[in-house]
Amino acid sequence: MSKAAAARKLAAAAAFGGGGLGFVGGSLYGVLRAEASMARRRIGKTQGEPPNPSGLYGAELAGRTIRLAVLGDSGAAGYGAAVPEQTFGAFLAAGLSELAGRPVFLVAVAFVGAKTADLQRQIPRALAERPDVCALMIGTNDVTHRVPPSASVRALTEAVALLRAADTEVVVGTCPDLGTLKPVAPPLRQVARLWSRRLAAAQTIAVVEAGGTTVSLGSILGPEFDAKPADLFGPDRFHPSPAGYRSCAQAMLPTVAAAVGVASEVLDELQPERGEGVRTLASAAAAAADSAGTEVSAATVSGREVGPRGRWAMLRHRRRHEAPVVGDIDGRPVGQDSDASDPDTVVPAEK
Repeated sequence: MSKAAAARKLAAAAAFGGGGLGFVGGSLYGVLRAEASMARRRIGKTQGEPPNPSGLYGAELAGRTIRLAVLGDSGAAGYGAAVPEQTFGAFLAAGLSELAGRPVFLVAVAFVGAKTADLQRQIPRALAERPDVCALMIGTNDVTHRVPPSASVRALTEAVALLRAADTEVVVGTCPDLGTLKPVAPPLRQVARLWSRRLAAAQTIAVVEAGGTTVSLGSILGPEFDAKPADLFGPDRFHPSPAGYRSCAQAMLPTVAAAVGVASEVLDELQPERGEGVRTLASAAAAAADSAGTEVSAATVSGREVGPRGRWAMLRHRRRHEAPVVGDIDGRPVGQDSDASDPDTVVPAEK
C-alpha cells in the first residue's frame, strides 16, 4: 500500500469510526509495550509546569492587535524552558509581530501530557480570547501512549471543526517523526517512525478537510536536531531545548502569518521546481509527512475542490523567517498581564 493510500485509509477509518493497530501484529505489539516502558524510563517523568508566555508582544507597534492562541502538548507548552521567553509560543508570537509590524496578543493553553482528545479541554479557554488564528502542535503523546490512530485523527477533526466554526484560522503542526529520537531503541524506533509519519499524513487529510492548514514537523527533530543535539534537544533528549522551540516556531511562522493575511513575496513565492503545486490531498499529505516545514492547504482546480481522485490540495515549502530572540514585553517579563491601551487587547485569563 502506498503512503498516500495508507493515509487516506486511516483518515477514512477515523471518519467512520473504525481503525486500530492494523499494521502492528500482536506479538510485535508486546515487544513494543516493553520497549515503550524502557523508553519512558530513559526519558524520565516530566517535572513541573512550563512557564506561561501569554501576554502582549510588540506593544509599541501600531495597528490592530493580532490574537494568537497556542494549543497542544508539552512541545506547544514549551516544557523544559526556564523562562517564558524560551517557549514555542513566545517565539511564534514575537516572530508574527515582527513580520506583521503589529502587536500580537498570545494566549497559551497547551499543557504537558496532552493527547489530541485533550484539545476539547483547551478549546473553550482559547476561544474565550477571540483568536484570529490558533496554532496547534499535537500527536506525540498519542503515539507514545498507543492511542489508536483513527481515534487520534477523529479527535483532531472534531477540534479543528470547532475552531473553524468559531471563525478562527487553524494551523496544525503535525506529529514529528519519533523514529529520530535517541531514547527510543529498535524495534520501537522503526515502528514509531512508521506510526508517527502515517499519523502525520492522516492528520493532514483530516485538518484540511475540516478547513485548516498543516505544517509538517516531520524530521524537524531529526537531521537538524542531530547536527546540534546539545543546542536543540533538552536534557531528557526527548523535548526540544529553547533553541529547538525556536526552530519549530520558525517552521510554522510563515504559515501562521499567511493565515492572518500577512503576506511576504519572498516567503510566499511558489516554487514548482521544488515539487510545489496542486495535487490530490492524499498525495500532498504523504509527501509532507516526509519533509519538515511543508505546508498543505485546500485548493481548487477549475473552480472545483474535488477531482476524480479526491480533494485537491496545495503543497508548498514556505521559506523560514528567523524568529527573533524574545526579550521583555513592553518592559515586563513575558507572560505578565498587559495594561496596553489598544482596545483589542485583553488581559489573559489565569491558568
